[in-house]
Formats: sequence, structure tokens, C-alpha cells
Amino acid sequence: MTNILLKIAYDGSKFHGWQRQPGQRTVQGELEEVLEKVCGVPAALEGSSRTDAGVHALGQCATFRGEFGIPVKKIPLAANNLLKDAEILSAEEKPEDFHARFSAGGKTYLYRFAIKPKITVFLRDHVYLLAKRPNVDNMLEAVKYMEGTHDFACFQAAGGTPRETTVRTILETSIEERVRTDSAGNEYEAVEVSVKGDGFLYNMVRIIAGTLADVGFSKIMPEEIKKIIASKDRSLAGPTAPPGGLYLKEVYFGKRT
Repeated sequence: MTNILLKIAYDGSKFHGWQRQPGQRTVQGELEEVLEKVCGVPAALEGSSRTDAGVHALGQCATFRGEFGIPVKKIPLAANNLLKDAEILSAEEKPEDFHARFSAGGKTYLYRFAIKPKITVFLRDHVYLLAKRPNVDNMLEAVKYMEGTHDFACFQAAGGTPRETTVRTILETSIEERVRTDSAGNEYEAVEVSVKGDGFLYNMVRIIAGTLADVGFSKIMPEEIKKIIASKDRSLAGPTAPPGGLYLKEVYFGKRT
């Protein structure tokens, strides 16, 4: 039986999350319907991440198995002719024991803020809109305190699947200011937070983003991050930032790097 790894991008504002749900348009559900038509057999996808409603992906990964008549490398082109709001970027055959979720060694998420753009109608579902410029230097100082292995209970929202531990390792962070263009061609100033880790808790990156926004507006001072993490108290961290600013950028397989 052939085991296939797909790399997928999608506009999360058009879906009710990744995971299939009865009566809801989801990324997994739509992909499975299309892949069944293309491959001629039922497709049961296993995703690397169960992104929430409104969250986007630049590099989601998923595996599925079957015996197909279509060559693996032709699956993206055939499927993309039928897909809307999602795109299969690549397809490759993997060993039988490879799994999109359990073989993953880490992920990178991107969170995008937009600073007082002139036109918001093409942006509001894809960024966190800020009314004024934050202090990016303070945000940079704050996010560095998050690197390393910590108990990140303060950055976990209620309602997710219970975890055995809330200890995670953030391997690398960055914050960059960029000029971006929206879907209508309008330029806007963006502040982009990138977080690479070995795993993430429920809404962890969105809470990190909300906390960094509070740092940027001096509601939280950068050095307070150490105390917030040590407290394991969700109430001391910032708000949960909107889902539209969050992008699953990349999934890593094999050893952590």
C-alpha cells in the first residue's frame, strides 16, 4: 500500500478548521472528497496539525494510504483543478511507517500583525489589525525570554485536548517588520512573529501573539515574561489573538533542528 505525504496551503477564513465535522466545510473534509475523485479510492487524511477555524496554512502536511492508478507526482495538479481555497503544493511517497503527525519533529508558526492599513476589507480575516505602531524592540526582547524549554501552562487556553505535560521547547523566534500586499494589491506595514518549536499547546501561539501585542503597547514589560512563564498562570499572560493572523508555516520531520 502506498503511503503519500502531501504539503498543503489553505485560506483558513473559508473553512471551519482542519478537522472534518458533520455539516461543516473543513479542509480535511474537502481534501478527502477531492482525493477520492482523483485517486478512485477513499482517502483518510492524517494531518500534522488540527488548525482551528480561521487559521491559515502555508505548509500543512498530511498523509494518506491506498493503491492508486494515478502517479503520485500528478496528484497535486489533478486535485488542484477541483479545489477551492486550498492547494496541494506537493505529493511524495514515504515509507509505510511514516505519519504526518507522529513523525513530525517540530513546526514553525507565523503570526502577522497589520499596522493601521488604509483599507481593511481585504485584510481583516488574514491579520491582527493594530490601530497604532507597537514598540517592536520591546516585543523582540520579550519573545527571546520564551526561547528554550519551559512549562508553558500560562500560554494554554482551556478547551483543548488534555496533554500529559505542558512542557515544550521553543527552538527559535524572530520578529520582522515588512511591507506586504493584500489580495487587492494594497500595500500595508506588517509585523511578523515567527515561532519554531517541538510542539505547541492549544492556542499557544495566539496567546504568545496577544501577549507580545500587550508588550508592544507597554501593558506588559518585556522582563515580566520570565515571571509570567514561571507562574504557569494563564490570567497573567495577554489575550488570545484572533485566528486570522495565524499561519502554519512549516512542519519538520526527523530530528529537531
